[in-house]
Amino acid sequence: MNLPVVQRIFGLLLMLFSLTMLPPMLVGLYYQDGNWHPFLEASLALALVGLSVWWPVRTEQRELRLRDGFLVVALFWIVLGGAGAAPLLLSSRLDMAFTDAIFEAVSGFTTTGAIIFPRLQDLPISVLYYRSQIEWLGGIGIVVLAVALLPMLGVGGMQLLRAETPGPVKDSKLTPRITETAKALWIIYLAVTAACAIAYWSAGMSAFDALTHSFTTVSTGGNSTRDGSIGYFDSVLIELIAIVFMFIGAVNFSLHFLAWRHRRVSNYFRDPEFKAYVRILLVSILLYTLVLWLSRYVHEPGEALRLALFHAVAMQTTSGFVTDDFTHWPGALPVILILSAFIGGCAGSTSGGMKIVRWLLLWKQGQREVAQLVHPNAELPVKLGDKPIDTRVINAVWGFFAVYVVAFGILMVSLLATGVDQVTAFSAIAACMTNTGTGLAAVATNFTSLTDIGKWICILAMLLGRLEVFPLLVLVSRTFWRK
Repeated sequence: MNLPVVQRIFGLLLMLFSLTMLPPMLVGLYYQDGNWHPFLEASLALALVGLSVWWPVRTEQRELRLRDGFLVVALFWIVLGGAGAAPLLLSSRLDMAFTDAIFEAVSGFTTTGAIIFPRLQDLPISVLYYRSQIEWLGGIGIVVLAVALLPMLGVGGMQLLRAETPGPVKDSKLTPRITETAKALWIIYLAVTAACAIAYWSAGMSAFDALTHSFTTVSTGGNSTRDGSIGYFDSVLIELIAIVFMFIGAVNFSLHFLAWRHRRVSNYFRDPEFKAYVRILLVSILLYTLVLWLSRYVHEPGEALRLALFHAVAMQTTSGFVTDDFTHWPGALPVILILSAFIGGCAGSTSGGMKIVRWLLLWKQGQREVAQLVHPNAELPVKLGDKPIDTRVINAVWGFFAVYVVAFGILMVSLLATGVDQVTAFSAIAACMTNTGTGLAAVATNFTSLTDIGKWICILAMLLGRLEVFPLLVLVSRTFWRK
């Protein structure tokens, strides 16, 4: 293992990350909220630590091996989670405990949006901006890793969209060089974010709210500057804008790249995962609308559609924005909304969850097994579109589901052991592993009521969900460390 190369990368990462403390510092100075000092102190401290880590190995130029790549991918969010907590810990205005600061930072970078603060509107405006910024950085971070880096390592959701799968996205890289791929994705991400911010501002949000909410909408993170989330603005137009950009954020960014490069949208509708994504949302919206209206939770079908449309998109894209307290919705709808987050968005997007392509392959596999019972001697390959899927990919999907379910069960039982009720434990782990951030019962609005041990369990769940389980598990396996 080339530990000096890994050390060099993380030294550079910390020095680069120290620069991201400057925008919230400038926001604090502009609005005179008295909280700009922690960001300056954190920037200097992180730059110094990064320099001290990088300097001894600055001349290392060897390429990353497979094991090095796993280590970099797994530690990427762990290091940023710890570093991101620095200005929160240094702020005298917040007086945050160590666990709470780590929870808030990891929640941001993993685009989970689970809240630890009881009242958002009491926070300094620089902190409100910072919470949105780290979600935005986490969103593009997972896209670049998923599309540009993870295919090389053979991990993550984009593994399923390599040459083995059909459709317009069948190469492990969008451009010949990874740096070019990352640059293209950054340009698209910036353009979509800018469009979202302008749309919010045109719809009546203040410039500050428009910018911060554009960060958390496109990243499908769901952090807000208001306790009422998007519902605070009580605007149909703002809700529609949020729906559009949450939907875009949960689409494979490779498809966005191809649409931008070739100036056509036909690639979207040739992609089996995208078509499944649209169908699932349409069925969910119809179901929620009918139940809300027929149960008389709302008396107008238009209002039922408005609530159903927003929350169906917000939960499946794992954004977690709300306009209504859906925990009081009739029947099984609250649980169905939580379960929809397990489906998640498309691979290679900013959303969490298990990813639609995996569920789609499992569905196809189930269909094949039924057909095989009727025709036991027939050769019936699993197909996505018109192309057969390699058996290794199907096995990888089954392996992922097995490990994901086991990890979920262990984390849920561990959280139950801290004294919380079953609904809270289930929804808290679901909200964290799917990177949705919105739960039921005691964690319906925030995670403040959990014990410190409970919060660390949720932190682990957020990291497992964001990294899609395997990169973290690889690090604790004997095989990884064996020479």
